[in-house]
Amino acid sequence: MNRDRTIDYIEFPATDLTATKAFYEKVFGWEFVDYGPDYTSFKDGRLAGGFKKGQPVREGALIVIYVEDLPAAEQRVKAAGGKITTETFSFPGGSRFHFTDPNGNELAVWHEA
Repeated sequence: MNRDRTIDYIEFPATDLTATKAFYEKVFGWEFVDYGPDYTSFKDGRLAGGFKKGQPVREGALIVIYVEDLPAAEQRVKAAGGKITTETFSFPGGSRFHFTDPNGNELAVWHEA
């Protein structure tokens, strides 16, 4: 399967990671891996995602799109009128940036390291 330009990850803000993990483990059986005190990643058997502590809970989740060429994707976002809201940064496993579309929806784009 070609993963390029597909939704690959979904990220939710969280205020209490312990309660969040307990809830989703009990209700859906999700498994979690912690990446420090402020981030936990989950797998539901089909899609992966995470919960990030300390961010205010906002409407909607952060949809993360995988690409094979991160700089090219950033250029396409800019050329199409998107606005970069978080410059490219590294994290365990890859790099990503955030942008808003013409409606103001925030999404992220990532690539494996």
